Order: sequence, then C-alpha cells, then structure tokens
Amino acid sequence: MTEHSNGGRTAIVIGGGLAGMLAVTALLGQVETVTVVERDRYPEGRGFRKGVPQARHLHILLSGGSRALEELLPGTIDALGEAGARSLYLSRDLLTRTPTGWQRRFDERRHRTLSVTRPVLDSVVRERVLRAAAESATRVEVLEATEATGLTGDAGRVTGVRVRSRDGAPRSGRELPAGLVVDASGRGSRTPRWLADLGRSAPQEETVDAGLAYATRMYRPKDPATAPDAGVNVPGWPECPRGAAYVPVEDGKWLLTLSGVRGHHPPTDAAEFTAFSATIGDPYVHELLAQAEPLSPVHGFRDTCNRRRHFERPGALPEGLLVLGGAACTFNPVYGQGMSVAALGALAVRRTLANGGGPRPGSTAEAQRAVARAVEPAWVAAVGADRPYASPADAKAGVGERLSTWYIDRLFARAAIDPVVGAAFRDVFCLTAPPTRLVAPQIFLRTVFLPRRPGLPGPPAVIEGV
Repeated sequence: MTEHSNGGRTAIVIGGGLAGMLAVTALLGQVETVTVVERDRYPEGRGFRKGVPQARHLHILLSGGSRALEELLPGTIDALGEAGARSLYLSRDLLTRTPTGWQRRFDERRHRTLSVTRPVLDSVVRERVLRAAAESATRVEVLEATEATGLTGDAGRVTGVRVRSRDGAPRSGRELPAGLVVDASGRGSRTPRWLADLGRSAPQEETVDAGLAYATRMYRPKDPATAPDAGVNVPGWPECPRGAAYVPVEDGKWLLTLSGVRGHHPPTDAAEFTAFSATIGDPYVHELLAQAEPLSPVHGFRDTCNRRRHFERPGALPEGLLVLGGAACTFNPVYGQGMSVAALGALAVRRTLANGGGPRPGSTAEAQRAVARAVEPAWVAAVGADRPYASPADAKAGVGERLSTWYIDRLFARAAIDPVVGAAFRDVFCLTAPPTRLVAPQIFLRTVFLPRRPGLPGPPAVIEGV
C-alpha cells in the first residue's frame, strides 16, 4: 500500500457482517489498523440483527466454503459444531427429490456441509475474528451504529470513507482516511453510486432474475425419536416450479423453506404456508409437518436476483478500493452459496496480499481479479439453474447455452442414481472443483450415453456404499 498523508497503512471495511469479518481476517498482518463501519448495533448474545434481512432463513456452509473459513480462521468449524451447527454429508444426509424421482443415498463423506442459523454463524465468526485480531499485529476497531455515506478521493484513488452516526449522536458526518477501503456491505452496496460521485462510471453489471421468492418457518419435531434421519430437498422444476427444503439446525430445531417462481410465491400466512407445502413436487415434506410443531411466524423474502458487478475488469475500480461478497456478486439465496463465496473471496484476498508482501500499488486490482475467479463457479451454477425461469430481458440464451442446459439436465438426472456422476456434481456444487469437472471424459460419457433412468419412487431409507 502506498503511504499517503492521511491514510497510511490503514484499512476501512464497510459492513460488519460475515463478509466484513472475513475481510478483516484477510487483512490481519497486512495493515496496521482496520476500522469496521457497521450500521447496526450487534445484538446481545446470539440474536437476530435487523440489518441482515435473510437472517431468519435457511443458511448452509458448503464444504468449499468450510475449507476456506477454516484456512482463514483455524478451529472455526469445530467451534460452530460446539455451538450446535449440524453437519450434513449431502449424498447421505440430504434426501433430494429430482424431476425423475428420489436420489439414491450413498455413504459418501467427501462434502461436509454445515446447517446453522445465521445468528450462531455470525456470532461465532465475529468472536473468533476479534480474538485473532487481538493476537495479531493489526489493531481492529468496530464502529457500531455508524453508516458509510460515501467515498473520499477522486477518480484515480479512494482515500477514505465518509460516515455518520445512527445511534442518537449528532448526525454530522466525518471523514475516515484510509489507504485501503473494502466494501463488504452486501446486496445493498452503494459503491456504484459512490463511484459516480467520484467521476467514474459504474461497473458493467449482469442480472438473471428467476422471480423466485421464498418463505421460512422454524419447527421442532413433536417426538425426536421419530424425526427424519436426514434433511429433505425438493427443488422446483419447470413442470412444478415450487420447492421446499426441510433441514435440521441447532437445538433440535428444523427450518422449512418453501419457494416458488413468479405466480407461485409461497404465502406468509401460517395456514396458507402449510397448505402450500402440499403443492410442491412431492407430498413427503407436507406429511412431515404433521409430526412437528411450529416455533416461529412465517418470514418471507423476495430479493433473489442474481447480480454480478464486474469490478475485476480493467479500469473498473480506482486504486485503494476492493469489493467483496454480496457487494460484488449476489446469488439467488435458495442455492446456499453466498456465505461460502464470501469465505472463498476473503481467502483469495489474503493469498494475493500475502504473496505480494502486503498491499501495494496495483494489489487491489489483482485481488479483485482473484475474487472474481473465486466467484465464477458459483455464478455459473446459479445462473444456469435460474435461466429457464428468467424474464425475457435476462433470457437471451444462445445455442451454446441451450446445449449446456440440455447437458446439465441429463447430468442432474444421472447424478440421482449414479455415484460417479453424482460425486462430480457435488464436487462442483460444493465449490471444491471447477465446472470443467462436469465435462471430464468419464462424466461426459456416463451422462450422454448411459440411459436416463428414473430415480426411486419414495424417500430412500437405505444408505448404499460407494
């Protein structure tokens, strides 16, 4: 990082949620001070926070994200387990209903996925980040109830952030100088507008919007002895564009998320929510609700557009600015990729800065490109799944993309019964392998030339060896 008169070797992170805390971890040892600007006050204990609109919905940490988080903060996965997070091996512990039937259960333990409520995840990660900071050479300060209102600097370089209090203090703004500013403020990021204020054009943006909405309610099985021995996933498909996921979380509780695209949005009225669960592609989830008691109201969410801002392209960002997590790329949350991508992005930043001996001229552009590479597999997966439901303006798929959609459709059907193809699919879905894994010769031949057979007629109780 170039020394300059105000910022020196300092960094500001906008957003103190999961992505922001992981950004702090990436910067430890690379700068002298980090100031986190967080618009909320953190709740006492492990409560829900107003500034996280998805907090009451289902959250999973895919194995690729778990590995990245563990490299950033060793011991965090065990700490989450001690706090109650549930471990699920996808091919064994998640029953999946495909358009052709139920997926077989294989005793494959390659991908440990964590299912956990957002307050537990956020608090465990935040506690460990601040503990790691206290043991490092980097001083970290968190400004709660403080809102970032703009960037300082010019079109060529960002030199800090303008902030104001949101907590009863005088609302006059002030400027915080910094040599590096990291935007980790999520879906609501205002960086494109702030760049315009500095005289720069907004980055190129891609959107694919399936028009999906979802609603979630928490349950507890009436008799734990008769609770399912696995989570349940019934994704929607074109002939039945309604879906459900029923997954265990901490303290013996389960979260049910119902989803649907335009014209099929799940209701938030409790009775109508239960009735909607009977209209998805299989009655199994609806039958399970008769054996459970609700513990919460129904919470809805509709901001599910896939949006990618190409900050990594040449000239898209001024020096001294880096954009991470949902501020750079947001996914349809129903695929459970966002937290894992945030961890992978933060790890990419750490590696980039460490390889270069710390922040330096040009390092933010290099780090932003590394973040984009970490995002790419998840973006391809989410957009490919949502494209069939996208609005006409977003759905300009060429011949190549139509062939890809046909191939993925066959691969998904084959993965439901074939442990070899299924393992490759899970490698990519869990963000531990690039999408090219799906067209490796063995996988391509099994997908294209082996027969497309139906899955099982009902949820499998038997776990088969691999």
